[in-house]
Amino acid sequence: MQTHPIRVLLATALLSASVGALAKEGGDQSANGPESFLAGALPPPGTYLLNYLGHYGGKLKDANGDTVNMAGKDIKVSATFDVLRLVRVTDIKLFGADYAFQAILPVVHQNVDVFGNRASRSGIGDLTLSPVVLGWHLSKNLHVIGALDVFLPTGAWDKTHPGRQIGANYTSVEPVLAVTYLADNGFEASAKLMYNIKGKNSDTDYRSGQEFHMDYLLGYRSGEWAYGLSGYYLKQTTDDRLNGRNIGNRGQVLAVGPALQYSSKSGDQFIVKWDHETQVKNRFAGDKVWFKYVHRF
Repeated sequence: MQTHPIRVLLATALLSASVGALAKEGGDQSANGPESFLAGALPPPGTYLLNYLGHYGGKLKDANGDTVNMAGKDIKVSATFDVLRLVRVTDIKLFGADYAFQAILPVVHQNVDVFGNRASRSGIGDLTLSPVVLGWHLSKNLHVIGALDVFLPTGAWDKTHPGRQIGANYTSVEPVLAVTYLADNGFEASAKLMYNIKGKNSDTDYRSGQEFHMDYLLGYRSGEWAYGLSGYYLKQTTDDRLNGRNIGNRGQVLAVGPALQYSSKSGDQFIVKWDHETQVKNRFAGDKVWFKYVHRF
């Protein structure tokens, strides 16, 4: 469905930027691209701190994939973010799986430029809680994780100044299925599949459409090092709704780029990756650079 120009301007008026930025209302509560190596393999029991430091910059694309501009000026966003994730893997077994739970909190500094009108803000984003995370080690090569994520509207929201919004101002839920296959020769294929179901923003009577998205990796591991190609794919499956009416505005994006991991003898992990976005519609298109650190207490 092609988005009418008026709808593009409506989406622009409702812009915000977070770990990823959209042409729909609000930022991505569920980030695209943070998981790559061993995405489907739950680690041994313990408490883990994961830190994701990164930067995103891009320009808004319309339903045809063209850059949205007015009088030669684009709609641009940039965001520097630091995401803290705390995971507890317990000794409890459920349905033959290891039971874990987690919390994720982003801190964001964002800049939004809408046809030359600039706004910026720093603060926390929307909190993620995962009360149920189950990890199965089906064999030495095949690993699976199932989880349920709940996103809470803890981030800053300002109806009168869309460029100063960090949170999405609604609650959403997301079932998760992640799989890792690690061959004896070091080849790895990992994928994390997610389906995000969004609530309605009561301040605007706007409900963004549901989205399927996935993180993926094809790589190779040798000793302390691993490297490969990783990225993400997102496809919005239902229309955005305003005042109870469908307005289209479905987004999509495909990202790909290199990833590199180093695992120290102490068990800490360091991951660097770059995601370049393509095939973008009704979203920002740009580049995302990540640095991920994993530490077990």
